[in-house]
Amino acid sequence: MRIFNSNTTSQNNLKLTFKAAISPKIKYFKFLFICVVIIGCSPKSKYDDYVSEVYQTSQSGDNLKLIESDKNPSNTEGIKKVSIELFPEEKFQKYYGFGASFTESSAWNLATIPVESRKNVLTKLFSPTEGAGFTLTRTHINSSDYSNTHYTYIEDGDEDLSTFSIHEDMKGFSGDENDQVKNIELIEPGYDLIPMILEASNIPGADFKIIASPWSPPSWMKTGETSTMTNGTLQPKYYGLWAEYISKYVTAYEEQGIKLWAITPQNEPLHAHNAQWDSNGFTPEQGRDFLRDHLGPQLVKDGHLKLDDLESGLRVLIYDHNKSTMNDYASATYKDPEASKYAWGTAFHWYTNSELKENNWYADELAELQKSWPNKGMIHSESSIDIDANDPIGQYWRASTDYAGTFVPFETYAYDIITDLNHGTQGYVEWCSILSHKGQPNPYNNFNSAPVLINPITDEVIYTPLYYLLSHFSKFIRPDARRIGLKSEESNGLIYTAAKNTDGSIAIVVFNNNDEAYELSLTIEGKTFTTEVAPRAMQTIVLDEK
Repeated sequence: MRIFNSNTTSQNNLKLTFKAAISPKIKYFKFLFICVVIIGCSPKSKYDDYVSEVYQTSQSGDNLKLIESDKNPSNTEGIKKVSIELFPEEKFQKYYGFGASFTESSAWNLATIPVESRKNVLTKLFSPTEGAGFTLTRTHINSSDYSNTHYTYIEDGDEDLSTFSIHEDMKGFSGDENDQVKNIELIEPGYDLIPMILEASNIPGADFKIIASPWSPPSWMKTGETSTMTNGTLQPKYYGLWAEYISKYVTAYEEQGIKLWAITPQNEPLHAHNAQWDSNGFTPEQGRDFLRDHLGPQLVKDGHLKLDDLESGLRVLIYDHNKSTMNDYASATYKDPEASKYAWGTAFHWYTNSELKENNWYADELAELQKSWPNKGMIHSESSIDIDANDPIGQYWRASTDYAGTFVPFETYAYDIITDLNHGTQGYVEWCSILSHKGQPNPYNNFNSAPVLINPITDEVIYTPLYYLLSHFSKFIRPDARRIGLKSEESNGLIYTAAKNTDGSIAIVVFNNNDEAYELSLTIEGKTFTTEVAPRAMQTIVLDEK
């Protein structure tokens, strides 16, 4: 990879001719006039002093590698070339962040390694200078599919919530939660979900937002379950109690020093019958009614949600399920003014993975959501893949099979994220940030990969290609950045997006899914930066002042 700059605004070889018969005074004023015109017609671009840095992750083994910058390219004869013109004053959506989630399973894995190793992992996740600088995260209310056991925050049958306590999220681990965690030494048994979040927040420079989502209410509030906290739906008579429960959770976390950025009323509400883990079904109409008549008013009453400015308090993100069917679900809430007034935006997931490519990563559905509800936020709140424990690195670059079918994970993530961003999405969150090298623990035999994998026996830490892929966005597109316009010819196998940060720097993320390199020319107000993108590689090109 090589990169060079060219400035197209030079004013060489200017020739001025004066007639000898003109008086010295007239000649002076004519010369002055010409100079003023020249200067006025060719103003210096504020990007003339910008330089570039290029970071690359590739199938050949680069992992967010800094490529030497500002060098003239070697002979590139025969290489395919693509030109992109950037329009930094053409601004679109604001970004809130990129990252992965805090789960009980992630906390358990951190509890198995030495303290210094644990701090290093959190630094690599949350430091903007020493790591990925994750800025948008998620966690679960009650247990989830990546908890060690089923749990809630109250005792069975407690209809006045007198026993409510988030002690489950801070009490630590015994080693008896399930068969996957037995006989594994815990370096710090008292570690848990809340200690993990607090420790992460104390990493120098860390600045992340948290979305909290419930997977299931307590079983005794539901009907139609197939097993503990799995499938079925919340009984309407408990809507008010469940709303109060969620609001108490927000308050309790704040008392522990964790201020939540947003909540979703229900994770994957379309799972009422076919889930194999903690779940709760809400039809579009049930979700609307629960928010309008119970959760929204309760959050306002308790001071969490500010109706006059949804940006200033806790945000409510509706839906939180697959983007393939999000428009019909969201419409039920947004078409109801009394329900819509509580909803800041829509959260959505990417599943099923194998169907994304054939449906163009649901670009049409994203465009419809943005067009129909332009004043509502859009956040991608979950993605994940099943782990290949025998090849946790290589599986990202080849065809990989999980419950959703066959796909190439790195390609699928790259296209999914960039397509989402180019269609109005304001943040992207992966599911578990940390799991074991086997995708554990959980009690469901549903084993995912993650940005960070830990062997709890040997203490080995693996940073998967997903960690570096997410870093291409989180490290260089910072909170409050804005997507900017660009124009280019269409080129198969290349996808890109660009954003301008509040400090004036510009980040361009490009993925080359071809088997050959491409020369990419980026032009901004007459100045051009050129980079060679390797085959099967992602690059972030950062343009900033010297």
